[in-house]
Amino acid sequence: MTFSIYDASAPVFVNSLRNMHAWLDKASDHEAALMTASLAPDMKPLPAQFQMASDSAKGAMARLTGVEPPAMPDTEASFADLKARCEKTIGFIEGIAPAALADSADRRVELRFPNGMGYGFTGTQFLTGFALPNFFFHVTTAYAILRANGVELGKPDFLQHLGQPNL
Repeated sequence: MTFSIYDASAPVFVNSLRNMHAWLDKASDHEAALMTASLAPDMKPLPAQFQMASDSAKGAMARLTGVEPPAMPDTEASFADLKARCEKTIGFIEGIAPAALADSADRRVELRFPNGMGYGFTGTQFLTGFALPNFFFHVTTAYAILRANGVELGKPDFLQHLGQPNL
């Protein structure tokens, strides 16, 4: 059995986005305060962490397959909006067939910043060296903002996609 770029990307992104979606249910009593909450004054607030996790996941899948990601303006103003964004991102990812990533390990991926600078990667280097670490930075930051503001989350919530122990 081979472990593919698809296996290392799509299910990983989807599982974490579903977990994030569920965290908002646990945080519903704190919604008003959390929409502007951040970990530090120079960090983006909770909605931006959800937006950037979404952008990271859909952007990675798009770059690895050579398709355009769906446009999602950063206009979310409620938990319902953030959940809808998670759902839309999951739908995009789940719409990509594993075969679409068959040749993506060696695909040339360029990541350009607004100033013109950037990075060039193979698909494998992009996924493992940039896309997944960047995605999990924003997922973890969202989790930390929620925890720091009194939302009762624990490690089982971060890993809830595993379900109940099976041993």
